[in-house]
Amino acid sequence: MKTWFITGCSSGFGQRLALAGARRGDRIIATARDIKTIEAMAAPFGGRMIALPLDVTDAAAARAAVAKAVETFGGFDVLVNNAGYGLFGAIEEGTPEEYRPMFEVNVFGLIETTKAALPVLRRSGGTIVNMSSGAGIAGGGGGGYYNAAKFAVEGISEALADELKPFGIRVLIVEPGPFRTDFLGRSIAMAAREMPEYAASSRKHYRDTNDGAQAGDPDKAIAVILQAVDADNAPLHLPLGPVAHAIAARKLAAFRNDIDAWRDITIATDFDQP
Repeated sequence: MKTWFITGCSSGFGQRLALAGARRGDRIIATARDIKTIEAMAAPFGGRMIALPLDVTDAAAARAAVAKAVETFGGFDVLVNNAGYGLFGAIEEGTPEEYRPMFEVNVFGLIETTKAALPVLRRSGGTIVNMSSGAGIAGGGGGGYYNAAKFAVEGISEALADELKPFGIRVLIVEPGPFRTDFLGRSIAMAAREMPEYAASSRKHYRDTNDGAQAGDPDKAIAVILQAVDADNAPLHLPLGPVAHAIAARKLAAFRNDIDAWRDITIATDFDQP
């Protein structure tokens, strides 16, 4: 039996993962900014699932939620940093009022929650699951701010994996493609300024036509995440779905092409040897 601390449980992958874990007999600390959105979810499981309020942008709130989890269950062995949302719009279209709050949740909130949890995990070992995205593998027009936030999650996660290995803590970076959650609905913001110069890279039509029609089955994704957390040989990177795998394949091929094309020129940059 595992004990999970999960952020962003009011909807989407966070909610589904909390329910899947509880249904298989695990203990769950489900958190959300508004506790009222998750109280009904926790109720049927009695004491095996507790609901706690947590705004991940509040470092003190993260520490308080971790302390309550320790008080209730003695600790936890899986941390899932799931809370986050997206922002679509060209770089020139976005404003600080739009992109800074997104970074506060997706990046700095993940950092603060992880820092609050690490003293617990270092005592017992365990797994940190950081929810990235296919957008964290490769950037694309119209999604640059979200790309940047998820690229940050990838870099933080890779560093954590190296730092925490001596403590028996694994890191799993989950990189979903499009799945039929409410990400394109309530979990996506659009830059208010729409410049005609960037009409070709606008993702407004994509959002409007794909919300609720994504090919990915979120319950199948949750089953893979559970399998990876349980496995002894889980990878650091876990792309989910054919779209995410295609993004990764294109990125790897393009990266290799760039490296090979300029290799002789770019490696000849050391001081000349006497």
